[in-house]
Amino acid sequence: MSTSIPQTCPICGVRIEPAPGGDRVLFSSGAPGTRAKLWARVCRYVDKPGCINQNRDEVDEIKPSDYYHPDPLSGLP
Repeated sequence: MSTSIPQTCPICGVRIEPAPGGDRVLFSSGAPGTRAKLWARVCRYVDKPGCINQNRDEVDEIKPSDYYHPDPLSGLP
């Protein structure tokens, strides 16, 4: 649910702050993102009540860059 006050998700702990042009998502690490990036990387896998980003009507168009792509040089699978 989009509101005019910041929200913190009780499931993943991410903070969503209202901003002109679209909500700003503050992840636990890394650069701020969008609701689309949050949905592509986290919320689509969540099957718990309480997730604050499950309403697809509030998520902008998801771009290929919104999905997680590990750095091939990091050595992580």
